[in-house]
Amino acid sequence: MELYGYPLKAKFNQPRPPPPKVLPATNVAAGYKNRVPYNPSESFNMPWMPNSYYKAAALNPTLSPLTESFPGLPPTKMIPFISERPSGVFTRHTLDDWHRSNMTNYKESETTRHNAERLRADLTRTIKDVYQQAKRTQGESTKNLGERINDIEYWKSELCIELDAMIRETNSLMDMQKRLERALADTEGPFQVAHKCLLNREKRMGIDLVNDDVEKQLVTEIKIIRSCRERLQQCLDTVNAQIMCNKEARQELEKDLADKQLGHHIDNKCYQLKNTSRGIHFFKGVERIDATVSVPETWARFTDNNIFRSQSARAASAKLRASTESLLMGTADEMWRQFSKVNDAFTSRITEIANAKSKIQTHLAKTRQEIFQLETKIQVIQKTIRDKEVQLKVAQTRLDERSRRPNVELCRDAAQLRLVQEVNEINETLRNLHQCLRASEDMLQMLVRSKGVLEHDLVVKNNSLFIDQERCMGMRKSYPSTVQILGYV
Repeated sequence: MELYGYPLKAKFNQPRPPPPKVLPATNVAAGYKNRVPYNPSESFNMPWMPNSYYKAAALNPTLSPLTESFPGLPPTKMIPFISERPSGVFTRHTLDDWHRSNMTNYKESETTRHNAERLRADLTRTIKDVYQQAKRTQGESTKNLGERINDIEYWKSELCIELDAMIRETNSLMDMQKRLERALADTEGPFQVAHKCLLNREKRMGIDLVNDDVEKQLVTEIKIIRSCRERLQQCLDTVNAQIMCNKEARQELEKDLADKQLGHHIDNKCYQLKNTSRGIHFFKGVERIDATVSVPETWARFTDNNIFRSQSARAASAKLRASTESLLMGTADEMWRQFSKVNDAFTSRITEIANAKSKIQTHLAKTRQEIFQLETKIQVIQKTIRDKEVQLKVAQTRLDERSRRPNVELCRDAAQLRLVQEVNEINETLRNLHQCLRASEDMLQMLVRSKGVLEHDLVVKNNSLFIDQERCMGMRKSYPSTVQILGYV
């Protein structure tokens, strides 16, 4: 849609495309020569191109009559001017009404000003009273906040003193706990050594299963170590429970101290707030919310109970540390005496097992040498069989290929006879080689079984010697000393 009065540049600057051939040619210029957009307020004599629009826009507006500003308009299109008022359209007042209205407005203004003056005086007194009341109440609140800060600082100092004492006692008890854990862990080694010694000596076979003095001393050592471990574990459980009690008391102290520090920070911040401070805002309805959970009496009693609970826990912890020290000394001495007895019993048994071991090793070395030589022969036989199988493949391939000769060429000649003979000879050789291989493997199995018997006997002796000399005595040489059992290192 084109607006009236704008130049149609796109339509007049570009040539119009030719009409389709199916339609008759028309004279477009003749058809639209006198046609303009419809506008009732304009004349039908206005030309199509907007030359008149630019002329009208170029005129300067003036206050002259409408006919002079628009000389191109015909007289019939001029806007009529209403010079006479119809009856009943406008309301007219009298001059008395006008004076009466002014007097009324003057009186109302004077009355309003007097009322405003009285109100301003009342407001001045009210504002002064408000400032005095606010200053008084704010001073009382600030004083109460200062007293509250002093109370918090007192209980903070008491909590800090008790918390430091509880931390020192807890650290001492945790050191004792570590000593108990190390002592208990150090008893695990001797207990496992003695237990493994018994288990490994049970694996001895035949005449090696002897209920000698070593086994009796090992059983006694296991009983003593188990008894010491049970006592140490019970003491460790008691220490762990006491540490948990100390930590609970410490957590209560720390929580109470953290709450008091936060409360002290908040109250101190509130104490320092003034009317000119930053960060003050309106919190509508906050005075109707009562989030308090205690009163000053219960508040002070809560902290006093925490301090009393911590003092009781510290006393119990100090008593437990003393009893734990005596337990460590007693168990270490008892275990060390039994350890020396077991070591003495092991010395006489090791020499007897070493002699039997050396004889078995001599027979076993000879058997292994024979097994090695027989295995070498078996490998030679296997290689020979593989070579013969390759030769057999060649002969059979030749026979197969010669079977494809045509007609009379299928001659039973000397080559054919020799190939058949060669196949038979190779098959016979392979049968003999397989028999030799089976015999060698059977002999090898017998040697292997003989070696296994010797090795089993040697394992029995080695096991007995390893248990007594290597494993038992080797592990018992690394037995923890008394200082390690006591947990000092």
